[in-house]
Amino acid sequence: MNAATARTGRTTKKTVARKRASTRTAPAGVKKKSAPEKKAKAAAPPDTAVTAPRTLSEFMAQAWLMEVEAAQRYNEFADAMEMHNNRDVATMFRTMAGYETKHADAIMAEMGWTEFPPITPRSGDWPGAEGPETAPGDAVHYLMQPWHALTLALAAERRAEKFFVDLARAARVDSVRRAARELAAEEREHVELVLKWMKKVPPPDSDWSHDPDPPRNMD
Repeated sequence: MNAATARTGRTTKKTVARKRASTRTAPAGVKKKSAPEKKAKAAAPPDTAVTAPRTLSEFMAQAWLMEVEAAQRYNEFADAMEMHNNRDVATMFRTMAGYETKHADAIMAEMGWTEFPPITPRSGDWPGAEGPETAPGDAVHYLMQPWHALTLALAAERRAEKFFVDLARAARVDSVRRAARELAAEEREHVELVLKWMKKVPPPDSDWSHDPDPPRNMD
């Protein structure tokens, strides 16, 4: 098992536990968690200085890992939505996962890598516990709508853009600085694309999370 596989495996186990917890019905009298868009906003990593990679290869491995973990999380969200027969949102999350996978593949091609890049502890240095582009694991709701999914994606793309901007400022190697600026510009384009997409999706009603027949926890 390589380092990337081990890392994503650990992420999967933690996310499954969070996902199960997020889909359970709260006991009577307990206030429901905030809407997905509020969670996305609150999920921004702490304002901690980024650690600049020492080489271009190390930086691109870090960028590749960001995309891979983001794709994995979106696929996990899609699984959760399919479990609750929320097909529209599941499809949207699958689409997002596909975009992130294409970005990861583009990095592989640009670097001429035919195998997954070696992941070192520095390759996964994030300001928070997870990659900046990874949506929080407990941010889904079984009744969420496409607008909510796009809100999560928008927050993730903005975090990724900020990460690369901060990294470009911290970089001491010219090749790393240039690559960080290029990726920041790409993430800025992704932000604009998501914003345009959101204009085509109706915002949810205020009672979107109301379920007259909520699922029951049979544990």
